[in-house]
Amino acid sequence: MSAEVISLGALLVMFVVGTVLPINLGILAFVATFLVGTASLGLTEEEIFEGFPVQLFVTIVGVTYLFAIARRNGTIELLVSAGVRLVRGKVGLIPWVLFLVAAVLTAFGTFTPAAVAILAPIAMNFAFRYGLNPLMCGMLVISGAHAGAFSPIAVSGALVLGLVHSTELSIAPVTLFLASFVVNLVLSLITVAVLRKRTETAGMTEEEQTSAESPSGITWRQALTLVALVGLVVGALGFHLEIGFLALAAGAVLALLDMKRQENAVDGISWHTLLLVAGMMTYVAMLEKAGIIENVSERMATIGTPLLVALLLCFTVAVTSAFASSTAILTAIVPIAVPLLLSSHLNPAGLIAALAISTTIVDVSPFSTNGALVLSNARGVDRQRFYRQVLGYTCAIVGLGPVVAWGTLVLPWS
Repeated sequence: MSAEVISLGALLVMFVVGTVLPINLGILAFVATFLVGTASLGLTEEEIFEGFPVQLFVTIVGVTYLFAIARRNGTIELLVSAGVRLVRGKVGLIPWVLFLVAAVLTAFGTFTPAAVAILAPIAMNFAFRYGLNPLMCGMLVISGAHAGAFSPIAVSGALVLGLVHSTELSIAPVTLFLASFVVNLVLSLITVAVLRKRTETAGMTEEEQTSAESPSGITWRQALTLVALVGLVVGALGFHLEIGFLALAAGAVLALLDMKRQENAVDGISWHTLLLVAGMMTYVAMLEKAGIIENVSERMATIGTPLLVALLLCFTVAVTSAFASSTAILTAIVPIAVPLLLSSHLNPAGLIAALAISTTIVDVSPFSTNGALVLSNARGVDRQRFYRQVLGYTCAIVGLGPVVAWGTLVLPWS
């Protein structure tokens, strides 16, 4: 049995076992990484550990720690009240406000995970406070972030346009941006229609609205926390500093100034989610290092008609990106798609946009940075049940997203 079959088979087995049985999938992934990496792929322990997602680990620890402190000193309550005043008590509009804010942030250059890291904790607190569906709120934040992610000055948009520019192909920047925005907007409309509870459409009671619009005075702890949150946003968006380290630094300062209240704030870090995501990303990074992901993509590019190959490529990047870095997948798939485009009558703009959307739209996965941030910040939910809801939503997106992207952007122009 080839190393490729063994490694992909192990991924399937641990995914099924970790989903059906009450064991953290991250543990299975770490064990499988060591066994498959050393025994089948011939990698050293040092090479295996290179795949550990250090940046993601620090980001989730820092953000969840800072917002745990903010919850404990009442700052989140203030933000929730301010948000309610913004929509004048119409709770159903809150997810759309989050969608638009996320889209604006990424469209003007904010890296998608940074925008989600800032907004996901706020969205989850809104959901907890006012009985909104937490899955709906979290997914609209992610969809909003991706809606703006392919503007010409956004990180992902600049990446894809730069990759295309280095080839014989050309693509209009506005085409890429609008394609992603429209697809994510439609996805969000469907998500709201399916997940919104009837009780959410009625808004708050008069008593709740009055309470939200008349918050008590701000304490010095809350004032400092607000300053820290503003500093986090400015540092991450304005100076492109690492948001995880900024959040840890802000949290450490706040904890030192309020030690009695915050001595147990570390319990607010979502260690279960960290283990899950870190294990899976380490395993997939091992597959990428061994060249297995690239081999699968290249094999798909040699079978069938161009239209069929285009659909298979969309599915490949969607499935892979659900477990790995979408930025890395985009960097790898565009060069692979170029020979197909040059040797066929497929529309370059349509296929590139479809691949970009298929790669990013699945970042709702609990194994990706964005999905993990939503999962780790959820409040008032059964963790295992919510994890399965996010996973089910991801499976639906992985199954339908590539078909929609291919059917709307590739098929009509072939």
